[in-house]
Amino acid sequence: MSISPSLLEQSIQINIQHALQEDIGEGDLTALLTPEDEQATATIISREEMVLAGQPWVNALIQAYDANVQVTWLKNDGDRVQANEAFLKLAGSARSLLTVERPALNFVQTLSAVATKTAEYVKQLDGLNTKLLDTRKTLPGLRIAQKYAVAIGGGQNHRLGLFDAFLIKENHIMAAGGIAQAIAKARQIAPGKPVEVEVETWDELNQALEAHADIVMLDNFSQQQMIDAVQHVAGRCKLEASGNITIENLREVATSGVDYISMGVLTKDVTAVDLSMRFNVYVFLVLFFGLEGDSAVVAKS
Repeated sequence: MSISPSLLEQSIQINIQHALQEDIGEGDLTALLTPEDEQATATIISREEMVLAGQPWVNALIQAYDANVQVTWLKNDGDRVQANEAFLKLAGSARSLLTVERPALNFVQTLSAVATKTAEYVKQLDGLNTKLLDTRKTLPGLRIAQKYAVAIGGGQNHRLGLFDAFLIKENHIMAAGGIAQAIAKARQIAPGKPVEVEVETWDELNQALEAHADIVMLDNFSQQQMIDAVQHVAGRCKLEASGNITIENLREVATSGVDYISMGVLTKDVTAVDLSMRFNVYVFLVLFFGLEGDSAVVAKS
């Protein structure tokens, strides 16, 4: 699945409005300690190596809060940023920069963490045809943002939610009366939507094949069972491996020949990247010594 431009923009706007509201509320009290006309520049660096992700969120957040702030990206989403390397510069109202700092960095530190981890896992699949997928195990409210970051890191998106594809599991099969019945009902409900079935046994795999599932998820199959399944299916549907897969055995699983490997760890088990904003303030003073309009610029750090 891929994220449509309209869904991406909608999600960004929801995310940034929520971020600004929860952080600023009725106003940034501490920023009021800074003179209203004080101007500043800021440089954001990463304290560790990362794959950058989150530009659209930062751009939209700053535009929404203070469109006069100048945003200069030194790196683009998908670029690798080295430890202690600058990737973003801001210039504008000192109050505005201080206020948007935390929500802006929150997006970058979280999404870059996802992109960085994804890139690390994707690297394990170099030279193989298997594609790495994310799951719905995402942070509440950040589903599209995290899936965007997975794509930036080189992974692919599984279904975005419950609305764009079927993933028929054990309880669905029981409720529908069987695998064949569940797949047939899915075709009736939403013709054209992908239908995937999770199977745990060889018999269930054959049932899914006979019912013409688009994708079959092999849940907790052994390495040899996956190799046998790939040979047995022989391209009649796509095969996805899931369960008990780590970065240590990821490549081995992929060598079985499965089309996809899905891993929740890409989005649910990430540590935020350590970022820092270096701040410089410029105070513009108008000095009146009997000559109106004379001025001086005093720099502070």
